[in-house]
This record gives sequence, structure tokens and C-alpha cells, in this order.
Amino acid sequence: MTNLVTGVILLLLSISGTVFAGRDFIGDFLRLPLDASRFLHRSDDDEVGGTKWAVLIAGSNGYWNYRHQADVCHAYQLLRSGGLKEENIVVFMYDDIAFDVENPRPGVIINHPQGSDVYKGVPKDYTGTDVNVNNFFAAILGNKSAITGGSGKVVNSGPNDHIFIYYTDHGGPGILGMPTYPYLYADDLIDVLKKKHALGSYKKLVFYLEACESGSIFEGLLPEGLNIYATTASNAEESSWGTYCPGEYPSPPPEYETCLGDLYSVAWMEDSDIHNLRTENLHQQYEVVKKRTISGDSFYGSHVMQYGDIGLSKDSLFAYLGTNPANDNFTFVDENSLQPPAKAVNQRDADLVHFWYKYSKAPEGSARKVQAQKEFVEAMSHRMHIDNSVKLIGKLLFGIERGPEVLSSIRAAGQPLVDDWKCLKKMVRTFETHCGSLSQYGMKRMRSLANICNAGIQTEQMAEASAQACVSIPTSRWSSVQKGFSA
Repeated sequence: MTNLVTGVILLLLSISGTVFAGRDFIGDFLRLPLDASRFLHRSDDDEVGGTKWAVLIAGSNGYWNYRHQADVCHAYQLLRSGGLKEENIVVFMYDDIAFDVENPRPGVIINHPQGSDVYKGVPKDYTGTDVNVNNFFAAILGNKSAITGGSGKVVNSGPNDHIFIYYTDHGGPGILGMPTYPYLYADDLIDVLKKKHALGSYKKLVFYLEACESGSIFEGLLPEGLNIYATTASNAEESSWGTYCPGEYPSPPPEYETCLGDLYSVAWMEDSDIHNLRTENLHQQYEVVKKRTISGDSFYGSHVMQYGDIGLSKDSLFAYLGTNPANDNFTFVDENSLQPPAKAVNQRDADLVHFWYKYSKAPEGSARKVQAQKEFVEAMSHRMHIDNSVKLIGKLLFGIERGPEVLSSIRAAGQPLVDDWKCLKKMVRTFETHCGSLSQYGMKRMRSLANICNAGIQTEQMAEASAQACVSIPTSRWSSVQKGFSA
């Protein structure tokens, strides 16, 4: 508002002849200050020829996944400061972090070690079990009648509108997590995006995706010609990374025992926080985020990828995110971007980091220390059970020597994970019937199950092998199938 008032005052002074220095004249016309022009003529949405919409979703729950909801809350604040209206931003998050007993600042969520509260004012459109695949897809499609629970807010967009979708969570080859079952599968997401395009209800759509193996969600699946540009935190075969975690630099405040953000996510948001997004385009941000997320080409990082209609990356970020007027005089230069952290945490290990620091800081003999140890052991036991079960199934199906080779095989770039997605979902359900839920860690084994399909194995064969490999289903919370199946 200060910039706006200043701009208008200077404009009036210059017109009256009081101030001429520093003003550009083109012919007989005065070039207006940016904010004054916006104030006197048209809105931000008018400038891009339509309304800006956004869908923000954190697909996890549990305090050890703090960073996902922190990412979404930060994204919401960024969009609001950029001028997007609350009614045009649809927020999905479980909302169990801000007031969790583990949170050292009740009612506050931060996304940076010195960050301010990003939770305040975030709308609770879809929380708890309303954060599910059905509602997410219905919101994107603008299908209010298909929504169950929540605020009922959907993307009611038109043919001239721009849509931004940001998804942050755990993932695996061809799959994204949800706090409820079933999980989200790549083929279903691509179908929804194609339907949205067929409806003619947007002009351009940008999708930012934070998850392990997130490239596999679009690799060989997202065609050109849909006016969709997507970037992902990692390629189709690697993990993404948490950041601002205990024990790394910079680390969260000492009272925090969890990661505050994700490396790719904070990279694009912190870049957006400081730049004039009218003068920075999607490609420039992609390059900055890619450089920061690979973390100096060290062990701690992943390869940011782009898919779909790459030509859209010439668009300014303003067309999708708006821009904070406070940054109007900030010219884009990539050196302005913050440097990669000295260390990061593999997304799949962030829960272990939380349990370990909780255990190590708890007083000896305390109930808290006992609980933290129990949580750590349960998580490790679940991991061992999933890994050993899948490996044994591979050996039973393909032999001791060939089994590991088949399960770990990676298709050539440009090919989708699996030819038959229905087969993959059947294999997941069959495995979980006999061996228990894959859960967030087990999503890493989706490639193995996809390769079983690609090798022509039938459901009956998979069921027989799974029954032999898993004599019983573990009873810990990490492997319970009481909530249903992930496929």
C-alpha cells in the first residue's frame, strides 16, 4: 500500500509540473509508475486476461511430516501477498500439525528457521479425512457435486483463466501419498488433467510437484498440447529431500525435532518471496530452483525436471502466482537466490530423524523417551518387513538370481512406469491383502510391483507368492490395513 500511495503522489506531482526529474516521457504521454497504473486502470487478473486460481495440497499427516503442511501454508501466504483472492485458492491439508502436542509453538507453523507464522489465516477448505483423491480431483475439475465434506470450494474456472497446482507429500514411482486411502496414481491424475483441458475451462495450467520419484508422475504420461507445464522435485527414479532439519545447517530452532520444509518447495517459494514476479518467468525460476535443489551437485539433492508444454515456461510467474507489490523494484538476477543448505534429509528418512531427535533429547527413563524409542523401532520394523517381503516375492516369481534384477529394472527415459495401470493397482491390493499396507515408506517399492506387471505376472500368481512370503500381517500402525487399501 505504501508503494501504491507513493506512486500516485509522484504521478500527480509530475503531472502538475512539480516533479519532472526521473520521469520518462514517450511522445506526449507520461510513463506511469507501475502501482499507479494498476490502481488507475485495471486489476491484476485483467492484466493476464482472466482469473488466477490455485489448488494447494499437503498429502500427509503426522507431526514427523510437519514440512508438507508448512510448505502449503507458506504457498498460501505467497499467493495471497501476490494478489490472489482467498475464494480462488483451494487448500487441502490434514490440519493436525499446528496444535499437535509436539509443536513447540502451538497454533504456529514456520517454514524457515527464522520464519514467521505461515499458518495464520489459511482457510480450512479440506481437512482430516476430507483430504482425499476424490475431493482433490473434483476440486480441479470444478465439480462441486462430487465433493464430500469440506468447504465445497472448487476451481470454477473459465477459458481465459490461469491455474496453479502445488502438491507436496511423500511419493514413489507412479504414486503420490494421501492421508487417507486410496493413494493417488499417476494415470488417474493425468486423466483428470486431460478432462480439465477437454472442458475448455482454463487457458494455461502450471503444476509444481514435491515428492520422491515425482518425475514418474508425468514421465511418458503428460502429452504436449494441453497447455500444461509441470516441474517436479526429482526425476523418475530418485528421492526428494527435506530441509531445515535437525542436525543440518541451517537447522530449525533447537526446540524443533522435525524438518521445517522440503528442499524443492522452499527453493521455489523463497525465490518467489524476494523477486518481482512480473519480470521473472517460469523458466528462470526453474533454473534457479534446479540449481538450489541439486545442492551444489552433492549427495544431498535431486534433479528438478520439467514436462508438458515447455514453451509455457516463457510466461511470467505473475500470470500464475501474482506478485508482492513490495518487490516491484527488485530486478531478477539468479545470484539473488538463496544458497543450497550444507545438508538435507532424504524425504523417506525424515520420520526417523524426528523419532531419533525426540529420543535423544528426552530425559533418561521418561515416558517420552520410551515412546520415541517405540516409534523408531516400529518404523524400522515396518521398513524391514516391506523390503524383505517384496524381495522374497520377486525371488519366488522369477528365481533367486533373476528376481532382484527384474524388480530393480528401470525403463528408458520417456516411457511410463507401467503399461497396464489396472494391473499395477491389482498387484498393490494383492500385496497389501497378504502383507499389510505399503504405507508412506512402501511407496518406494511401486517400481518393483510395476515390473511384476510388465513381466506378465497374473494376479493369481502374485497372490500365491505373497501368501508364501507373508505368513502374517504385522499389527503396528505402520502396516495396518484397517483404513483400507492404497489402491
